[in-house]
Amino acid sequence: MLGRFTKRPEVVQEVALAPEPAAPALVLDGAPEIAPPLPEAAPAANPLLSDKLLDAKVRLHRRLIEEINLSALEKLPEAEIRRHVGTLVSQYVVSERLALNSRELEDFVTEILDEMTGLGPIEPLLKDPTVNDILINGHECVYVERQGMLEPTLVRFKDENHLLRIINKIVSAVGRRVDESQPLCDARLLDGSRINIAVRPIAVDGPLVSIRKFSKKPFSLKKLVEIDAIKPQMAELLAAAVKARVTLIISGGTGSGKTTMLNALSAFISDKERLVTIEDAAELQLQQPHVGRMETRPPNIEGKGEIRQRELVKNALRMRPDRVILGECRGEEAFDMLQAMNTGHEGSMATVHANSPRDAISRLEQMIGMAGMPMTVGSIRGQIAAAIRVIVQLQRLSDGKRRITSIAEITGLESDIIQMQEIYKYVRTGTAPDGTVEGHFQATGVRPRFLGDLVAKGINIPGSYFDPSKPL
Repeated sequence: MLGRFTKRPEVVQEVALAPEPAAPALVLDGAPEIAPPLPEAAPAANPLLSDKLLDAKVRLHRRLIEEINLSALEKLPEAEIRRHVGTLVSQYVVSERLALNSRELEDFVTEILDEMTGLGPIEPLLKDPTVNDILINGHECVYVERQGMLEPTLVRFKDENHLLRIINKIVSAVGRRVDESQPLCDARLLDGSRINIAVRPIAVDGPLVSIRKFSKKPFSLKKLVEIDAIKPQMAELLAAAVKARVTLIISGGTGSGKTTMLNALSAFISDKERLVTIEDAAELQLQQPHVGRMETRPPNIEGKGEIRQRELVKNALRMRPDRVILGECRGEEAFDMLQAMNTGHEGSMATVHANSPRDAISRLEQMIGMAGMPMTVGSIRGQIAAAIRVIVQLQRLSDGKRRITSIAEITGLESDIIQMQEIYKYVRTGTAPDGTVEGHFQATGVRPRFLGDLVAKGINIPGSYFDPSKPL
């Protein structure tokens, strides 16, 4: 029956390290179960979540690992792999006398395939386009984020060891490791999704896994306008600033959409420019043909070999970039980034964690101080004022929606105080009964000083865009 897929004896030990089967992840409606449903509305119990079937899946998975040559199987088309594994599963279900109908059998085959070639119970969540984040709090608790709101799921792992096997499968694919000696790991999946892992003894109640999914189709500025994250006039101004090589910083809290905005703005960079991107975990999806991507490297098991963002920024300046794009500025690399922005790399961009444009400047001052350079506060602020022209502030509101809450321009330095003027802002007016945040965008009436630079480069922005009496 197995034919050419029968495993050679010498391969068995190597493949036996593959993860064991998982609890199914078939119910993905994400609706929080606050109270049990009424008896007449209660759905039939899902047999795939029963302990008997979980045990059967464990035994079947081990048997398949021993009997199937996975390396040969993976070379086949997906349909043929499914047919082959489906035949074996059907025989096993009959021999074990498991009461499954045709739909449940098909789901069972899918879960076995996910366990063998994917990431087990979370594989359906990774394939679900509506899920933005996957948050695993131990083997029995999995949450997802949809449209900015957290929801519990019925996904679960068999036990903590099963979750650890899936974790090790993830990190080994990107050359990392997680154990008691290295309980923390920040990496990315093969599709680009960012993952953070904490295991015992750091994680008290079991492994903690956070996955920020990688968007297959990055949001464009037009799409952000459609979902009302930004108004057309604001988007046109930012697009013109990027085209004219106006240096800008994107500021916001965790999950506020900084990387999404950076991707959207990068679409307006000329294809004739050479870009170098620097990130902790590669997330940017630039559309230009001439992009050099660099990523930091953590220390190895001996604590050596670490490459931080500061070294990458220094190296990037030797690579003849027209612009340097820093995925996230959070340490002493801020000093070298400002140096680059001040020395012929205008139009460079970076993101920073901060709650307002003024906070973003304060954070940059602190990060430059981390570089250990003997600089006065006045000289640090002078560097910032000379290098950065625009700060774009984003925020994730209480209803889960993301908005650009401020676009501010740095106008210079006066008595060691960085001068700043707000061009656009989001005014929150209240909250609807369903929890939706109510508010509107408005111009402040201030015309940005860099409009002259835009005109010199052939870009004209209508003056009416900055009239506070006209709705955006």
